[in-house]
Amino acid sequence: MIDWEGPLTAAYERATRYLNELPERRVGPRATAGELHDALGGPLPTDPTDPLEVIADLADGVDGGLLPSGSGRFFGFVFGGATPASLAADWLTSTWDQNAGLYAASPAAAVVEDVTARWLVELFGLPGGTSVGFVTGAQMANFTALAAARHEVLRNAGWDVERDGLIGAPPIRVLAGAERHDTIDRALRFLGLGTNCIVPVAVDEQGRMLTDALAEALRDDAAWRGTRGGGVIPTIVCAQVGNVNTGAFDPVRTICDLAHQHQAWVHVDGAFGLWASVSQQLSPLLDGIELADSWATDAHKWLNVPYDSGIVLCAHPEAHRAAMSIRAAYLIQDEAGERDPLDYNPEFSRRARGIPVYAAVRALGRTGIAEIVDRCHAMANRFADALRADGVEVLNEVVLNQVLVRFGDDDAVTRRVVAEVQDEGTCWMSGTTWHGKAAMRISVTNWTTGPDDIDRSAETILKIFRKVS
Repeated sequence: MIDWEGPLTAAYERATRYLNELPERRVGPRATAGELHDALGGPLPTDPTDPLEVIADLADGVDGGLLPSGSGRFFGFVFGGATPASLAADWLTSTWDQNAGLYAASPAAAVVEDVTARWLVELFGLPGGTSVGFVTGAQMANFTALAAARHEVLRNAGWDVERDGLIGAPPIRVLAGAERHDTIDRALRFLGLGTNCIVPVAVDEQGRMLTDALAEALRDDAAWRGTRGGGVIPTIVCAQVGNVNTGAFDPVRTICDLAHQHQAWVHVDGAFGLWASVSQQLSPLLDGIELADSWATDAHKWLNVPYDSGIVLCAHPEAHRAAMSIRAAYLIQDEAGERDPLDYNPEFSRRARGIPVYAAVRALGRTGIAEIVDRCHAMANRFADALRADGVEVLNEVVLNQVLVRFGDDDAVTRRVVAEVQDEGTCWMSGTTWHGKAAMRISVTNWTTGPDDIDRSAETILKIFRKVS
């Protein structure tokens, strides 16, 4: 008889111990790479090892190298934690071990995704019938949405990119803000369009796209028209809701109005900012979001589900399916008209990652998700106020969950404060460069973060700043 209970019980005990320790655990790794190699490495095993021993050695070996990003005092990058319901559902997802590519391979996984997709479309206030794909993160969500955009703008120009490829195709121009996220550029590389297709659009001091500059860029198509021989230039406009440094939002309504006048596709990178749509207080920042053609976001950010979990949404399901779907004689597809998940994401075999999203949305509901977003916004402002009151320069308007600060108006001092805060362990945040100057970037995204976490962290940062100064 197979012993499932022993290893799973050991894993449960280790997991709950880690989670219970998070509120007071040092926020940062404790081991060096060399120490981790010593603990985990060694020659390739020749003989089997008792699973209980494997679990114990693994948990002990990695412990010092874990970055406790689920802590309420982790403010580095834009990482969320994991809510109890989403984490438990993720464990069940691993246990059930479903291949979520086809309805035939897992009717349960396919229906859970179908239900969750409808919930998300309603939650974000997007048009009915919007198609949804569950992917690894915003990188692949941007990739998938831009693949659909590539299909549609080339189809409108009389070109079938899925059949004929890009050689000889009309060139596509992509208008994107100068402060766009790098995943846009990377997605365009993956799609074979290259980064030279990007026309950077000027932004304001917070990173918001300037609509006058966009209008001018849309009109200034002479360089592209010479390669087209007249007619509509295949154009994609990439907007951003939630700048990764400042949290700023592009004016989506005006962007959509301008772009659609030129028959351009509008894609919105909303990795974390799209979740502000559930907040009555913050939703005005997303005015016009429903007018776009596609959207990308992460569930492992503000919905706080375990990694990895990204979401792509598309107002044009036909373009979405055309870019992603595949047919093969051995596959069982569409026999009962059910939704096959592989039609909406770039993967074939994949984990049923819609299940934890379902659990999170059901457990929290609209009001619970809004409470997380609103509280994180309030905590970001509390953080900014505490630092500003002690002479720290806050570089951004705290419109969402991002706080961008600089110490002593000095690059070296700022970088040293970041490094020493990370080393001290009370909290963890990352450094960045904003407009050519070093800065500390504070991201408040975790569902457990409260006033005490902010106050303890701000006190530590100020103490280190005074020491460094």
